[in-house]
Amino acid sequence: MKDDVRYRPVPGTPGLVLGQARLSEFQFDRHYHEDYHIGLVTQGVQRQHVRGKSILLGPGSLALMPPGEIHDGAGVSDYGAAYTLKTFRLSPALMRGFIEDVSGAAADERFLGTLIEDAALAYRFMALHSAWMSGAQDEPLAQQSQSLALMGALFARTGEVRPQEVKGGLAPVHRRAVRDYCHAHLCEKIGLDDLASLCGLSRFQFLRRFTQAVGLTPHAWLVRLRLEHACAALATARVSVAQVAADVGFYDQSHFNRAFRMAYGAPPSAYQPSAPSPAV
Repeated sequence: MKDDVRYRPVPGTPGLVLGQARLSEFQFDRHYHEDYHIGLVTQGVQRQHVRGKSILLGPGSLALMPPGEIHDGAGVSDYGAAYTLKTFRLSPALMRGFIEDVSGAAADERFLGTLIEDAALAYRFMALHSAWMSGAQDEPLAQQSQSLALMGALFARTGEVRPQEVKGGLAPVHRRAVRDYCHAHLCEKIGLDDLASLCGLSRFQFLRRFTQAVGLTPHAWLVRLRLEHACAALATARVSVAQVAADVGFYDQSHFNRAFRMAYGAPPSAYQPSAPSPAV
């Protein structure tokens, strides 16, 4: 099997590059990075030597490598030698931003090369990596919320960064401000930064408070708002499905169709009025 290595910068998130490799012959000699690496092996096993220890990275685990950490990597013959590696490469500036957002304090980078055995967390990183690597587009609110929630979970798991305690939901005045803003900008891209600033909160605080208050993440709530507006538009006017999708903020019709079916169990055309029967 021929080795295959690919990289993909993530649009909308400067400083984040995804990597994906299927390796059977290539070995990573001892090296270091200038950025942070989060690595997952989804098939097979990779052996790494870090800080005088030999560790095995396989499905259900993550490896966190900070800048300057010397390590290597190679397939393990006992497991077939070939393995699939997925990586998130985060610039120091991006990582500091995540630390400050999650902790509510100035970034204090204390990470060492760490193996984290947590199948549920690894699966969440793997699913997000696969979606972004495939080129699936997503709006800023979903992308920023998913990234922040995952990094918060990673920090909590390592114990090196303590997520700030966020108790209680949004005040009614803030909920109204968010709703009014989303109604006014429904056809536009809406980011987590936009909504958090309305409430005078950090992105992490807003994400937690909104979810506690509403029972949905901000992205899930916004998608439903867009779909409800779409239903009304489809039922009352003779406009194309593509036009309705654009008017309520979906980036293309196929994305709109998928979301509509998941929400209502029928295609958007089911909400459009039928053409009158011709006179006999």
